[in-house]
Amino acid sequence: MRNIDVNDVIDNNAFGGFQWMLVVLCALLLIVDGYDVFIAGTVLPTLIAEWGLSKPQAGILQAWALFGMMFGALIFGPLADRIGRKKGIAISFLLFTTSTLLTGFADSPTEFKVFRFIAGLGCGGLMPNAVALMNEYAPKRLRGTMVALMFSGYSVGGMVAAGLGIGMIPQYGWRPMFFIAAIPLLMLPFILWKLPESLGFLIRQGRQEQAKAIYAKVNPSARLGSDDRLVCSEAKGASASVIELFRHQRTLRTVMLWGAFFCCLLLVYLLSSWLPKVLQEAGYAEKASLLSLFSLNFGGMVGAIVGGWLGDRFGLPKVVVGFFASAAVSIALIGFGLPATLLFLAVFVAGATTIGTQILLYASVAQLYNLSVRSTGLGWASGVGRIGAIVGPTFGGVLLAQELPLQQNFLIFSIPAVISALAMLVFAVSNARRTSTVQLATA
Repeated sequence: MRNIDVNDVIDNNAFGGFQWMLVVLCALLLIVDGYDVFIAGTVLPTLIAEWGLSKPQAGILQAWALFGMMFGALIFGPLADRIGRKKGIAISFLLFTTSTLLTGFADSPTEFKVFRFIAGLGCGGLMPNAVALMNEYAPKRLRGTMVALMFSGYSVGGMVAAGLGIGMIPQYGWRPMFFIAAIPLLMLPFILWKLPESLGFLIRQGRQEQAKAIYAKVNPSARLGSDDRLVCSEAKGASASVIELFRHQRTLRTVMLWGAFFCCLLLVYLLSSWLPKVLQEAGYAEKASLLSLFSLNFGGMVGAIVGGWLGDRFGLPKVVVGFFASAAVSIALIGFGLPATLLFLAVFVAGATTIGTQILLYASVAQLYNLSVRSTGLGWASGVGRIGAIVGPTFGGVLLAQELPLQQNFLIFSIPAVISALAMLVFAVSNARRTSTVQLATA
């Protein structure tokens, strides 16, 4: 009888076809998720005109989906540690696709808020579980890259929303943008068929036969005997409790990550909700303003992939600090009335270093906590971040109602990036000290 540690096998084997399938499946899920999130920014100018909303009212309207995301992250992250990642992902996906479809039938701001809140519950639940699942099946040496590559689907979804908005909204209005959500619902049976359950979860549940069936796909050359037993070293540990996130000298790092999440998501949803409207008021054409949203998400995709690659080589904390510093500069520059080419370049860099960095933060959280509390850690970090996401559009609406000069608005917008850079600098120093202490203790 052998005890086979699946973590060691995954870390030491090549990244195979089964794992690439998982990357593709999770990326498809996040394309739909990203579309649902960024659709708000594309339809906001139309909703303001159709329903006669003030900017603060429009900001609050957008915040309801983000409010739902906060609760979704806090509920479905810990829940998936108990019922399994696959069920958590499936429930989340069904929630937000169905609710997004129903949003297209909303006849008032109140109905719109209710449907967007329910959709937000699903979106908030999907992210931490997809990250946790991908993190588990990726070798440690490639985790940052693979999680970032998977999560780039989120930015692709934003690009799809912006591209469809350019073609559809002027001709057909805002409602068909939500009706399109019916299409991804057709993916659900395929996802349930192909998406694997967490190996660590199956092992903790004592479901050895199911775990062995998945293990055979991860490591096709393996020959398991009937007496062989799969174990998961990362699965050993405390129960999925938020208190566990502050144990083992993780308090400072947890708090700094939460602070960075709060500010980063504030920026992501502030820019995605208000950038098209602000640029329209600054004199840019409607198409150009929606193209800025496309540029923002394209930057997010590139930033995630490049940042993940850099993170695997130089360490994620160092890369995240550099990205946030670049975000502060690029966001400030957007307000200087740049020519179109330079404007799109500044927006591209802002997307790479905010949307892209959000993805790197998820990878940082996944690396900080062991498997038994990973979804809980991701759920709580994402939940705290969602508070920032709620604040972002609301704060943007109130600030823009003051009718300050464009340059001053974007200088204020850049402040959360500075705070995030400082928080992650503290995290990086604390992480380095903790790593050195562990290495000395085991030497």
